[in-house]
Amino acid sequence: MHVFVTGATGYVGSAVVRELIGAGHTVSGLCRSEEKASELKAAGAEALYGTLDDLDTLGSAAANADGVIHLAFTNDFSDFEGALALDLRAVKVMGAALEGSGKPFITTAHANGYTVDEAVLAMAERDVRTSIVSLAPSVHGKGDKGFVPMMINIARAKGFAAYIGDGTNRWPAVHRLDAAVLYRLALESAPAGSRLLGAGEEGISLREIASVIGRQLNVPAVSITPEEAAAHFGFLGPIAAFDITSLYNTAQASLATRELLGWKPKQPGLIADLEEGHYFS
Repeated sequence: MHVFVTGATGYVGSAVVRELIGAGHTVSGLCRSEEKASELKAAGAEALYGTLDDLDTLGSAAANADGVIHLAFTNDFSDFEGALALDLRAVKVMGAALEGSGKPFITTAHANGYTVDEAVLAMAERDVRTSIVSLAPSVHGKGDKGFVPMMINIARAKGFAAYIGDGTNRWPAVHRLDAAVLYRLALESAPAGSRLLGAGEEGISLREIASVIGRQLNVPAVSITPEEAAAHFGFLGPIAAFDITSLYNTAQASLATRELLGWKPKQPGLIADLEEGHYFS
């Protein structure tokens, strides 16, 4: 297929582009600068200049492709509602360009993005092979700038790696290269209206994560109370307190995704990835 990818130079998107090209697909990737265009060309993809505001560009690129993988998102936490509204506009334009074609349209779920998800799923009734990928809260690997690096920076600054209570609450995780395979498989074969979970590991305890951070930084791993979590972790406090594995029944959803697509994560798990040391260099 010829695939149009938004967010093609991002942390996950760059891995998806290389996965697609390695599997024999061709790619047009949305980018905003010469530097990013050079990255895409080096990977073997075509660079298409634009942003999520360029609705004509998005619609035209989607119409000219055999499938779309939408990974771009404006991570502006100061105006998250605005970011979701922009995402919804972009999704509607690309979806409209694919109507009646049976072509695949793969999107990514975002927190509180229910309206966007519902709009995507509704496109399945208009002959668009839509599917939504929910990624684990930790998408780990080289270049990670997510929750785990934030926890590492906090531990460095405060002199200890914290977990809440007994630390048995769990986070799902997935390696970025395994996530890239999932997007490719969704593009190639996911049924219309699919909800997919990208979790290579269904749950790793916060205490285990804090322990390996402590070992790598040579600082203690310390239990803190739920009341102390907000001051210690900042906006991460509520996330660090959740047992996400139980909250979203990730075991069942992960198994369903693997059986549906034959997805078999092969990369190192989160703890093994942390033990390699590149998170701390």
